[in-house]
Amino acid sequence: MNKLLNVAQAAPRQFVREYAFKSDLKIKWVRPEKIACFKPEKSGDLGKLPPLNPEELLPEFKDCPVLQNADELVKSQFQLSNNASYLTTRFYRDELVKEVQRHAQDFGSMEAKLAKMTAVIRRYQEHMESHPRDKMIKVRLKELIDKRKKYLKFLRRWDYPRFEWILEKLELVYKPPPAHFHWITRKESLQKLTDTYCENLKAERLEAYHKQLQAQQIPFLEEAIKKMQFVRQEQISCDVPVTVTEEQIADSKMQLAQLKELQQAEAAASSQKQNEDGFN
Repeated sequence: MNKLLNVAQAAPRQFVREYAFKSDLKIKWVRPEKIACFKPEKSGDLGKLPPLNPEELLPEFKDCPVLQNADELVKSQFQLSNNASYLTTRFYRDELVKEVQRHAQDFGSMEAKLAKMTAVIRRYQEHMESHPRDKMIKVRLKELIDKRKKYLKFLRRWDYPRFEWILEKLELVYKPPPAHFHWITRKESLQKLTDTYCENLKAERLEAYHKQLQAQQIPFLEEAIKKMQFVRQEQISCDVPVTVTEEQIADSKMQLAQLKELQQAEAAASSQKQNEDGFN
């Protein structure tokens, strides 16, 4: 009974927490921003279409001798900027095909098809920037990007040098689908961030401990040299076998001199760097 009373009257036990809460760690996870599949960052289009010359004429009337001396008002009726948008798309498509076609009449090779699709894709992307709610163009753009990916996959498999060449000419980046798809979750991302944080913390503490040991090397060697000299003198005076040789003491002195030179060089370099930073 007395034992139970003593336990009840005793001070409450204080539990020491040996683990950390999430709030103790300086880790913050932000969900990555979702990028639409038709955006250039996702489709792999690094390049853009060149700006259109406002005086560019329709291709079929470019070499017309009558338009050379015609009035400016008449010329404006045959400019690409004053005509339908699909004519501008056709102009860009033909210009891009000329850069990759094998010969002057090549319009059906794999390179020409990819150039046509790339020109139309980039025109649609420009349209979506100014009209983001155009669902019809959005669906067409998605389908065209997927079709171009299939063509690139086929070319990558059967003709890799030509595949690399076409990517360089059209300024494209091919992004193959992942072998194993998985959703980005908060739990998994926090686990990775925690592991990275712990590894960095471990590296920082090891580096600090390494510097602390380096700072203690010189006093340790000085004390060790004094003790070795004292032990050698006592052994000689007591006429007992000598276990500390002069070579050991000389090696320790040489190591101490090297450490002092290294410390002086590091101090001079750090002071010079501080002076340069202050001067700048």
